[in-house]
Amino acid sequence: MKIFFILLALTLFASNFFSQAKESANWYLNSPNQSKVYGTAANEAYELLTGKKSIPVIVAVIDSGVEIDHPDLKDVIWVNADEVPNNGLDDDHNGYVDDVHGWSFLGGATSDINDEASELKRMVFLEKKHFGNKKIDEVDPLEKARFEKYQAMKAKYDKELGMNEQSYQNLSMIAGYVDNVKMASNGIFSKETNNAYVPKDEKEKKIQSRIKLFFIQLPPEQLDKEIHHALESTASQIKMASLDADSIRTVVVGDDPNNLSNRYYGCNRYEGPDAMHGTHVSGIIAAKRGNGVGIDGIAEKAQIMVLRAVPNGDERDKDVANAIRYAVDNGAKVINMSFGKYYTLHKSYVDDAIAYALDHDVLLVHAAGNDGKNKDLEDSYPTRISNTGTIYPNWIEVGASGASTSPKKRIAEFSNYGASTVDFFAPGVDIYSTVPDGKYEDASGTSMACPATAGVAALIRSYFPELSAVEVKEILMKTTTPLKKKIKIPGTNKKGKMKDLSITGGFVNAANAVNYILKNKKTN
Repeated sequence: MKIFFILLALTLFASNFFSQAKESANWYLNSPNQSKVYGTAANEAYELLTGKKSIPVIVAVIDSGVEIDHPDLKDVIWVNADEVPNNGLDDDHNGYVDDVHGWSFLGGATSDINDEASELKRMVFLEKKHFGNKKIDEVDPLEKARFEKYQAMKAKYDKELGMNEQSYQNLSMIAGYVDNVKMASNGIFSKETNNAYVPKDEKEKKIQSRIKLFFIQLPPEQLDKEIHHALESTASQIKMASLDADSIRTVVVGDDPNNLSNRYYGCNRYEGPDAMHGTHVSGIIAAKRGNGVGIDGIAEKAQIMVLRAVPNGDERDKDVANAIRYAVDNGAKVINMSFGKYYTLHKSYVDDAIAYALDHDVLLVHAAGNDGKNKDLEDSYPTRISNTGTIYPNWIEVGASGASTSPKKRIAEFSNYGASTVDFFAPGVDIYSTVPDGKYEDASGTSMACPATAGVAALIRSYFPELSAVEVKEILMKTTTPLKKKIKIPGTNKKGKMKDLSITGGFVNAANAVNYILKNKKTN
């Protein structure tokens, strides 16, 4: 599910974020071996690799879409050499017409899906179609357990809808305040115009104070955009409550989202209606290094394969599975998955796709999520554990860390964690990267920690192609940077150890991984 992470983090966890000094834009490239900041150590890794040969590595980004002509990305976008652009033919006979840079599973002949229902809504919708308005005493005794589960899901969905409606009211007040400031100052929203604005009531006074805090982390233009974007996103989820959960999909894409046998649908519009999230993710992985433009990505030889499967709302299992299979079939060696949800309709289909990736030596990197929850206690999807209990070893689950030099604040307050479900942490707070219209912005979330890790994995696979996906994961696990001091457990006021939060109890470290390989592995 696409989340506007900055606004979420600032709204829910302001005290943690505002106590951290703003670090340099490229802090996530720095090394904890050389400073107190726990970056990925990518720059140090390149120092160790001086004179070594490397090969291109395709990294599939399953996301909301990517601006493929961004100045810092246009030279690192994957090109399907077997496909002739825009000739209306499936030249390489892979089932997808004109898939030059990837594919969108969220588009039809003329339009694209942006907003989708939550998976919980879809599950409730399907069960309502089955049971109608029956009460429990009218249900077949053999289906009573299913009916009770349906009723529990419906109660959860009604609660979720109520929370969305409350969020919409709160966001409406904040957005209205911002609009009032702009109206009073010739359309300008800035620190100065916010300070000069005279609030109309006590609610506006409180909002004005909070906006002052927001400005510590975000420039006014970006904050304005985030607030209104979140308002629109919440409104769309409320609107979905009154619609047939599959109606938009059927009209726009034209497939049956519950018919898992059909893989060949969609279009080649890679950007989609809102490519902010996917563009930001792609820049972290692969923004052109050393070109004097914008930022440096982590993996200098990465090629971004664009796979659009993540809407504003919950992604569908069918699209995720088909995106994974497309990536595998077309040469990706690393797949970035900065999305997730708490319910799943067709988990087995995604399980099969993960197994397919394992069989073809492809590494999957997945974001742990942004709810400050212990993943050991609550299931979320997709996951490395199949319905049959198989644990896929080609899967990395990553949480988010920040640039704070205080051990207690090193883990992002919003990050999910899990002593047995999260592998390690990676930079995910105030990450400056590419966004649409050729621009750059900060963003925070495990969605940023995920590509930081995928970038490191791509770097390793580029210089050491003889290593398998599972070996790369094992090496990254062995070489994390430890933190022995107590940390604050996200979403709580409790202190704990890093081993309480992840399997390794550490942070990804590209330089440590490279050092380990050079000393312990036979390399070409």
